[in-house]
Amino acid sequence: MENLIEIEHLFYGYQERPVLEDISLAIAPRDFTLLIGPNGGGKTTLLKLILGILAPWSGSIRFQSDTGGRLGYVPQSARFNRTFPISVFDMVLTGCIRGDNYLSRHTREEEEKTGAILEKLVLYGKRKDNITDLSGGQLQRVLIARALVSEPVSLFLDEPTTAMDITSQTDLLDLLAELQERMSIMVVTHDPTPYAQSYRHIACLNTRLYFHGRGELDSATLEKVYGCPVEILGHGIPHTLLAAHGEEKRP
Repeated sequence: MENLIEIEHLFYGYQERPVLEDISLAIAPRDFTLLIGPNGGGKTTLLKLILGILAPWSGSIRFQSDTGGRLGYVPQSARFNRTFPISVFDMVLTGCIRGDNYLSRHTREEEEKTGAILEKLVLYGKRKDNITDLSGGQLQRVLIARALVSEPVSLFLDEPTTAMDITSQTDLLDLLAELQERMSIMVVTHDPTPYAQSYRHIACLNTRLYFHGRGELDSATLEKVYGCPVEILGHGIPHTLLAAHGEEKRP
């Protein structure tokens, strides 16, 4: 099966300080990858490189020819400007904007698609509300809706459960499980536990990348990535345990 995205020997940094070194990673169709690591380790930077927001110092990022550039991105709601005066409906509708239509009026099809997405995420009743009036969990779902309305082949989420209550988190996990049937998903998170039954691969990133398949995680690996002792705790649900590895950065 041809990979959707292939990253090879990627280097990037800010000014002269390297943030990512020799990163290689492959994302397959309908894959579910968790990206974990300490603050400042390069997780959000890697997403921005994949999305084309940043340009790498060196290395390559290749996309399958039929992806059509359709990548969905959900930023952290905590970093989103919630004072911007826009309704929920219009916010989600902005997800239909592309390089070839940003000067055109939205079509009826795009508006119908936006309404359907809002229905799916139980937001249709809020469609006329200003985003300033939403709770943190509601805003997060609006950002997810905006990413989905463009019908992406790959979806990237940066700490999507931030500000969500337990019910909203459960709803999100159910939605991601459904979406995985038709797109690849990458989630940046500090806590892989909620995704224990969903993910297929886990990537540990702190400047360098350590890539694992399902069921391969141990405290030694996490200590290497985080630079301090890390314990893996269980709370009655399946947890990921990583096996020991060398220095390979397997794509």
